[in-house]
Amino acid sequence: MQIDQQMPEWYRARYNQLRDQALLAESGARPTFTPIEMTESSVLHRETIPGGWYWSTLLPRGQALRLINTSGNNGVSVGLWNADDLSERYNAGDTIKLQWTTCLTTGRVLFSDMGRVLTSIIGDSCGFSDTLAGGSTPQSNARNFGNEGLRNTRNNLRLIAGKHGMAQHDVTSCITFFSHISTQADGSFRWIDGDIRAGDHVDLRAEMNLLVAVSNCPHPLAPEKSFAPGPIEAVRWQAPAIKPDDLCRTFCEEARRGFENTDPLFV
Repeated sequence: MQIDQQMPEWYRARYNQLRDQALLAESGARPTFTPIEMTESSVLHRETIPGGWYWSTLLPRGQALRLINTSGNNGVSVGLWNADDLSERYNAGDTIKLQWTTCLTTGRVLFSDMGRVLTSIIGDSCGFSDTLAGGSTPQSNARNFGNEGLRNTRNNLRLIAGKHGMAQHDVTSCITFFSHISTQADGSFRWIDGDIRAGDHVDLRAEMNLLVAVSNCPHPLAPEKSFAPGPIEAVRWQAPAIKPDDLCRTFCEEARRGFENTDPLFV
């Protein structure tokens, strides 16, 4: 069967089939899996990122990055690029569309704009992230805090991009962890209080060689009345060898195809 030679009705039926499968999986019980633990012997580097500031690291394939929300901040934003080809970067639209969900937590992967897997979420004690609203900007700081001169995610990511030879147009979408956003019936976003806790962490395993940018600024919809984010901790560690039943690689059909596009780069 030539998939590119089918009638429109076939594509519609195929779309509906994949959608229904994804909705069923999303509403069902999560697969059982053994958590991937970070041990002290696996730690390669620790860094404290002050409130409002940024940090970047090169994360080789197979290593993982743990972001620890030490201060209980309402948001830590992350941008991702293929370190071997910086024209390939995180694509929020494809990540949501290909996995049929905005709930990006343990078991999900983050896709590039070339249909490959940048990173897998192998651990997430918080369970809430947002990749729809984007990071903070001077305008959102002016609205929330009355001061557009405060540090913000858009400018932090642009500074990191510049240090690696990229331009403003190379800074696209980001994902903001430790942020509970609900989409309303009219398409607007609403912040949900009470779900962000100090000490929560997220673990991202590199599926290709990555440039990772971290901005420690509040989500633009966070309820803060003053700009006072506390420090967070970033820990780079060696993840264990991937097993055949790895949750992120087997969670859904779309993720499996993403890895089929990614793995040949490293054979």
